[in-house]
Amino acid sequence: MRRHLLTLRALERPQIEALLDAAQAYADDGGRSRPALAGRPVATLFYEPSTRTEMSFELAAARLGAVVLRCDVDHSSVRKGESLVDTARTFEALGAEVLVIRHPASGAPALASRHVEASVINAGDGMHEHPTQGLLDLLTVRQIKGRLEGLRVAIVGDVLHSRVARSAAWGFTKLGARVILTGPATLLPSASPVPGAGMTSSLDEALEGADVVMTLRMQMERQAGGFVPSLAEYARGFGITDAALARARSDAILMHPGPANLGVEVSLDAAYGARSVISRQVENGVFIRMAALEWVVGRMETRRPSTVERHKALDDMAQVAG
Repeated sequence: MRRHLLTLRALERPQIEALLDAAQAYADDGGRSRPALAGRPVATLFYEPSTRTEMSFELAAARLGAVVLRCDVDHSSVRKGESLVDTARTFEALGAEVLVIRHPASGAPALASRHVEASVINAGDGMHEHPTQGLLDLLTVRQIKGRLEGLRVAIVGDVLHSRVARSAAWGFTKLGARVILTGPATLLPSASPVPGAGMTSSLDEALEGADVVMTLRMQMERQAGGFVPSLAEYARGFGITDAALARARSDAILMHPGPANLGVEVSLDAAYGARSVISRQVENGVFIRMAALEWVVGRMETRRPSTVERHKALDDMAQVAG
């Protein structure tokens, strides 16, 4: 059964957990190549710059045996005025069964999904959502903390313009974590974008007792100006440093979706310090995107057992054998 992956808002908790379990299975064997999508074309259409997301989708597709059709937008017919829908239809006509789309306009992947038979994965649309980033963030926290239920997650920075913040907030709240959104008042929406997620302009309040601190990139390309007096002032008030992290729990971890503006939203020492799991997030991006690709084409119909469940099953078998 074909599916689209457009938002985390639209997914139910069991679906999210199934995707996390499938990705964890890939992580457990190091992302070993397997022919789940052997010979099936997957197209990547990135209308905005990307390093981590685009490369990890292409690596994920290759590890599943898919044929990657990469659209270099700056050298394609898009430069001649071709619409997103026409480009999507063109790649479908070339055989693409999955279209991975990043676009500056919110809702663009959803629009494309209504005009093609291929599965569509949202790789980030405007200020709306970035579902696979949200999933890899959930996976990273679950690996390190062993759970998501009951954790306190502080998301810090340019919440107003961040699709990452929205997907993360939806994902964490659906799986039972408590999310607190914080940043300068000018960079917060008028109301919390996710029911159940708290919001405050006090960094101290947000960090108090936090198990997870996720700092966001300043979205300068989406800011028309006037949201903060200067980047230096933003860094003084909301930049995450080792001193700021000391306000969170002693075992709190630091996350960032990348690319990080070092010295602005996060200090060099914090970004590369013992609490940082930024590199783990990048690594998990491949595993999550392998799971997402299989899921949208209907090759991941059943829930894969988690690492804990597999270990318990092995222990049970060993006891029976004994």
